[in-house]
Amino acid sequence: MQIDRLIRAIRECGNPSALGLDTRVEYVPAAFARPHIEAGGPADAVRAFNFALLDGLRDLIPCVKVQAAYYERMGLPGLSCMYDTVAEARRLGYVVILDAKRGDIGATAAAYSEAYLASDAPLAADFLTVNPYLGSDGVTPFVDDCRTSGRGIFVLVKTSNPSSGEFQDLTVGDGRALFEHVGAKVGEWGAGLVGSEGYSSVGAVVGATYPDQGERLRRRMPHTFFLLPGYGAQGASAKALAGCFDASGGGAVVAASRSLICAHRKAGTDDFVSAARDEALRMRAELNTALGQ
Repeated sequence: MQIDRLIRAIRECGNPSALGLDTRVEYVPAAFARPHIEAGGPADAVRAFNFALLDGLRDLIPCVKVQAAYYERMGLPGLSCMYDTVAEARRLGYVVILDAKRGDIGATAAAYSEAYLASDAPLAADFLTVNPYLGSDGVTPFVDDCRTSGRGIFVLVKTSNPSSGEFQDLTVGDGRALFEHVGAKVGEWGAGLVGSEGYSSVGAVVGATYPDQGERLRRRMPHTFFLLPGYGAQGASAKALAGCFDASGGGAVVAASRSLICAHRKAGTDDFVSAARDEALRMRAELNTALGQ
């Protein structure tokens, strides 16, 4: 099961973080990007940038999160770049999360799942983010493929964006917030897919920008692994999100995108790989200190 592999990879690296490749060509140093743009266009520059980061960080970071929207916006060359980035990350041994937030009625959800999660998926990733707004029949096709392929999903529960509370914090039924009802449902969907490390292949996206809500969810979801976006550029700190982890400092992975892939801008250098390594080391130390590791 990929969830067991993710947990072991985090343990081996001593680093519960994911490299977020939310890459725009504007983030690529101009001197590095120029020959690639001239040869093949912006997607070629993004591909080369991603590949360099993947190679340079593989001893420090166990997991990669690829945000599909940044590649879709470049059209077919961008989709090819996304496919190549996922394939290269998997070749190098990273656990790969495709952040595409798919979700639809049952038949369409099944088609999405066949694309990304099935045993013979043509766009295979180890995990896929899933939107649960349509309810169980929009999620169970993904869960079914997780059962047969060993891959996993992260279901949106409490997201990191500022307006997430407009819907997610609404009180529903028995007095719990909507995100708490969704969290309970995620636990139900994943109950039969708990691996040897004690966590299910059906995980939850829980915004690091809402640590109090994340801590409440952690208490109620003991077998659900959390993907925690919002660290760094969105403002979440390691100390604040410690409550989203379990008592042993496990059970979650923190996604960092711009703080890593744009670290060279803050450092004032074109050596983006060295700058990203420095930031990855700083982030790892901060997280491990906050978790008492």
